[in-house]
Amino acid sequence: MKQTLEVQNLRCGGCANTITKKLNDVPNISEIEIDIENSKISFDYKSAEDAIAAKNKLKSLGYPEVDEPNSILDKGKSFVSCATGKLS
Repeated sequence: MKQTLEVQNLRCGGCANTITKKLNDVPNISEIEIDIENSKISFDYKSAEDAIAAKNKLKSLGYPEVDEPNSILDKGKSFVSCATGKLS
């Protein structure tokens, strides 16, 4: 199945690199596509639990969905994720 999420704090290729790398570590998540301009992340998953795990991973990296709170902590995490992605 395919899931597309609109997230907050997605700004550049560094963010996209980190997101791709970290989502590849989530079991049963594949075909990751990132649309930086529209702040959207798409991926294939096998079960609802897999999709939830991917959403939780994104939140932990500082990229909550648009309908979720976006705290200073989330913004800080996304900044670190972005910087890490630029360096790798």
